[in-house]
Amino acid sequence: MSDIQRIGCAILRAGTSKGIFLKENDLPDDPRERDQKIMEIFGSPDVRQIDGLGGADPLTSKVAIIGPPSRPDADVDYTFGQVGITEPLVDYSGNCGNISSGVGPFAIDEGLVRAVEPVTRVRINNTNTGKILVAEVPVRNGKAMVVGDYKIDGVPGAGAKIIMDFAGTAGAATGKILPTGNLVDVLDIAGFGKLEASIVDVANPMVFVRAGDLGLTGIETPSEINGDKKMLALLEQIRGKTAVIIGMAKNEADALHRSPAFPMIAFVSGPQDYVAFTTGNKIKAGQVDLVARLMYMQVMHKTYAGTGTTCTGAAARLPGTIVNKLAGMPSSLVRIGHPAGVIDIEIKVRTEGHEVRLERAAFGRTARRLMDGYVYL
Repeated sequence: MSDIQRIGCAILRAGTSKGIFLKENDLPDDPRERDQKIMEIFGSPDVRQIDGLGGADPLTSKVAIIGPPSRPDADVDYTFGQVGITEPLVDYSGNCGNISSGVGPFAIDEGLVRAVEPVTRVRINNTNTGKILVAEVPVRNGKAMVVGDYKIDGVPGAGAKIIMDFAGTAGAATGKILPTGNLVDVLDIAGFGKLEASIVDVANPMVFVRAGDLGLTGIETPSEINGDKKMLALLEQIRGKTAVIIGMAKNEADALHRSPAFPMIAFVSGPQDYVAFTTGNKIKAGQVDLVARLMYMQVMHKTYAGTGTTCTGAAARLPGTIVNKLAGMPSSLVRIGHPAGVIDIEIKVRTEGHEVRLERAAFGRTARRLMDGYVYL
């Protein structure tokens, strides 16, 4: 086996995503060599990722690179990568909120952060955005707790509750909560016409449109949208147009090939009854403040992204946005209906003149280490 290289890794289910966690020091310093190693680990590019650890799904083709802190107000550095399945690309243009929830437990269990009982507060420098995330991780006997009674829709069973606070992520990609300065913009979409949209940048940049304006109900399932090629193309066109407007891409084709994950797009509607596609449970209108469907990597997210939750929650609390108008100015606890159930987030915003400040953006997740050892290349 002299021609085989091995790299230490762990696979964690973090929130409603699954990722491969690697240590920065185990990877090449050269960015191109590093990305090549990561793609080999995942088995990309290949539609099945059959020769690697990837799960052939955007929600499992994710990497977290953990290293020592590069700034004094952080305990660890964390770089997120969305690994292309059929394309030889690792997209670092944004962060994943679900994978972020595994960083604290990983850092504690690996001895990168001193464990403090009953809760260890881990300050995470997300290098993708240059923002600090704070994880509050329950700890017992020097390790992150796994067993608990906290449930999240989209994951079977229950686990120990990890609180993620993304208050420090305002203007993650553009430096401003409202990248265009407007609560509502009018986009000119070729072949479609004028379309109202709210572009908000908290945790990750997103563009929000009304489901009804697209001829949708807002309670579509992933299979319904993913099976509609015309709708997929329209949603990607809107996302690409937004990427150009906020300076993340030169044109719509560039957005697809260079930044396929971010910005994200969501179509939203007011509270209504629907059925969670994963369980068949009925979600009643009274359980949510709004209903949203999020697109991620050109398909519908099966649940809802953690960063998307943060951005949607912030948009709901900003008077005048499309999300706010549909939600009707909810309380500080914003409840978002997604394809598999409901996710809630505590949002506190403060307005100072023309400036909007995000004081708290906290949501609960669970995480579990599934395996650790070596991946062979």
